[in-house]
Amino acid sequence: MRQPRRTMLSTALSLVAGFALLVAPAGPAGAASPYERGPDPSQSSIEARRGPFAVSSTSVSDLSTPGFGSATINYPTSTSQGTYGVVAISPGYTASESTIAWLGPRLASQGFVVITFNTQSRLDQPGARGDQLLAALDYVVRSSSATVRQRVDPNRLAVIGHSMGGGGTLEAAKDRPSLKATVGLTPWNLDKTWPEIRTPSLVIGAENDSVAPVSSHSIPFYGSIPSSTAKAYLELNNASHFAPNSENTTIAANTISWLKLYVDEDARYRQFICPGPRPSTTGEVSDYRNTCAS
Repeated sequence: MRQPRRTMLSTALSLVAGFALLVAPAGPAGAASPYERGPDPSQSSIEARRGPFAVSSTSVSDLSTPGFGSATINYPTSTSQGTYGVVAISPGYTASESTIAWLGPRLASQGFVVITFNTQSRLDQPGARGDQLLAALDYVVRSSSATVRQRVDPNRLAVIGHSMGGGGTLEAAKDRPSLKATVGLTPWNLDKTWPEIRTPSLVIGAENDSVAPVSSHSIPFYGSIPSSTAKAYLELNNASHFAPNSENTTIAANTISWLKLYVDEDARYRQFICPGPRPSTTGEVSDYRNTCAS
């Protein structure tokens, strides 16, 4: 018996719909991150001294900063692309904010709100610096000016530090696993093992570091972070412990890529991390390791 035309049409549409489910993508894996900020990146764009965003800044008195010293906040002037991830940066032992201040506007111009600060004491150890990194993030999110706060995404936070401040980034990640990224710049810490770290962590060592030799600091830190955690180790060729204290294109480019990938979830930057810089005896990078394959 011949089926009514309406029944035949319904059956055909059901078959088409079923076939579409079979061939359609399983999910939005290829979709762009909602946190993408800025144009498509290139090697020259991550190496540029200034990125695509105009930057403004504000100074914060140490009378207004609970848990850390005086500070400077750099932030994108535009709000047209939404809110931005927040990055706190700590200096090293006996050092002031001025030694890491160059990173503030450079990172902000790539689409981040960045606070660089003085520590409460220049003799603070890594544990105290970790606490101050978290306090600085909390200040930006909760207590900074309305102009700054309206640009902030409180759920996308990261920490960077030099020397003992770099050791402090690991302390901060241990205490607050919700952090999206850490970057340790020639980091120093008496604790060499960090199996509790779940935050994507970039460790940048210096080949000729005599203060925090890579063999007893950066490399053990990197090696002890679980392989299930996204991590990378970059070693600056022929560089000293103090390489992060002045403009450094290799540090900036790799830090930008790391923050973009893990704070902004921007897959466009994976190309700069995986496989990453090629080590050589004459180039800028003497060693590079990562967990891209894991």
